[in-house]
Amino acid sequence: MAATTTRVCSFALLFFAILLVMESNVQYASGKVCPLYCIIDRGFYMTCPSSGSQKLEPACNCCLAKTGCKLYRDNGTLICSAT
Repeated sequence: MAATTTRVCSFALLFFAILLVMESNVQYASGKVCPLYCIIDRGFYMTCPSSGSQKLEPACNCCLAKTGCKLYRDNGTLICSAT
């Protein structure tokens, strides 16, 4: 009986140790949740640091654009910047 109790306690301690390690790793996980809608219709363009001031085909929204890219209206008004 004592051996069974020791096994159960050991298993429980191992289980909670694994949960503790998994919990600490979740705190450092990073993710990006983007809305699934487009703000792009006609007359929009995008610039990115890698292309300088060249006007590029825009991403659907700033969340889906690469970091540092900016979406503009055709009149040059900034819509948003990707982070």
